[in-house]
Amino acid sequence: METTEIELYYEPRPLWNDVIHPALERYRFAVIVAHRRYGKTVGMVNELIRKAVNCDKPSPQYVYLAPFRNQAKRIAWNYLKHYTAQIPQMKVNESELYVEFPSQVKDRVGARIYLMGADNPNALRGMYFDGIVLDEYAQHPANLWGEVLRSSIAERGGFAYIIGTPRGQNQFYETYQKAVNNPEWFTCVYRVDETNVLPEAEVESMKRDMTDIEIRQELYCDFTASSGNVVIPIDVVTEAAHRKIIGSDVRYEPIVMGVDVARYGCDRSVIFWRQGRLLNEPVICIGLDNMEVAARAASVIAKIKPCTVFIDAGQGTGVIDRLRALGFQGIIEVPFGSKAQDDRRYENIRAEMYFKARDWLMSGGAIPNNTDLKAELTATEYKFSRAGRIMLEPKEETKKKIGKSPDLADAFVLTFALPVTTKPEVRRTGKARDYDPLKHI
Repeated sequence: METTEIELYYEPRPLWNDVIHPALERYRFAVIVAHRRYGKTVGMVNELIRKAVNCDKPSPQYVYLAPFRNQAKRIAWNYLKHYTAQIPQMKVNESELYVEFPSQVKDRVGARIYLMGADNPNALRGMYFDGIVLDEYAQHPANLWGEVLRSSIAERGGFAYIIGTPRGQNQFYETYQKAVNNPEWFTCVYRVDETNVLPEAEVESMKRDMTDIEIRQELYCDFTASSGNVVIPIDVVTEAAHRKIIGSDVRYEPIVMGVDVARYGCDRSVIFWRQGRLLNEPVICIGLDNMEVAARAASVIAKIKPCTVFIDAGQGTGVIDRLRALGFQGIIEVPFGSKAQDDRRYENIRAEMYFKARDWLMSGGAIPNNTDLKAELTATEYKFSRAGRIMLEPKEETKKKIGKSPDLADAFVLTFALPVTTKPEVRRTGKARDYDPLKHI
């Protein structure tokens, strides 16, 4: 077959030309972390075009995936059309957002590059891809890669390039951390002071208009920065996850248990217990009904003998009734929308619990180094009501950001629903079995 040379009129920036594009020739997987306005979209659009032009497989398919379809169209569609405009016999489908290259084999569909949104996983199910670009990956549902996309490239040995700017320690951070130590993955991080893409005067001007957290995150690719209105900053969670506290350090402190019962089939029922400054590993129940969750909770209660068990009243009524019927004491239901103790400051008890948990973390609390727990704690944001009280964003909004319900975080903060103290004789003997916390609140 006769070969035709195509000039795309794309001039890669130095690091793209010298490092990134050559690396993507050698690696099937990549994580590219770069500052805002680095040119990630242009570079990746042209990488997709080059791969599509040179693919000799039948009917190749590629996808550029942004967090939302409208976002993909807004930031990449014009680039894709511009850089393929000089290729003869190109087809452009405006309604379905794909371009189709002329086929190299008669009666076969040519290579296609689609623009799609991560907000509609069902549109991706069942499709095969020879390559995927996941742009602004920090804003994708956390479960999309594992549940949908990884299998879509398996049959044809497709590639996956994950790019973006940090937005906390979520799935983008976790994927980068895993990729750094995996020889099958290419990784790189480019800060604004390393690329020289933006003029120095412009960078200084941007800094004057940005908060310290935004500067660290958007310009210097700092995964440990966090948005200004999150309840619990990433730095605080990271430090707590690496803090070492052993059981003997808190042996005379009351044990408090929190149970968040699953709301929907895909959610998890979670049991956490906390003793003083130490949060223990969670018990996670998936696919269990209320009676089964109650049985699991009863087993934990019998083992650790907590002073108090706080249970989310939203979906946990059956669990609460069953545990009380079994004769367990100190079972307290907590409606997340109920009145806060400090109702002048907080809109409801849910907001109050999260801020109490934040104070506990900042004062030396230690938590398990659990990826889901860290992501959930740092994703929840707050605002102020019309009455000037602190309120949290709806749970559904947090779920959209991290791809799952914040069940672990809710179970943890439930341990702060009401203050629990230890009687003097309990501190002396370490025996809390017959202690009734409600008499001492």
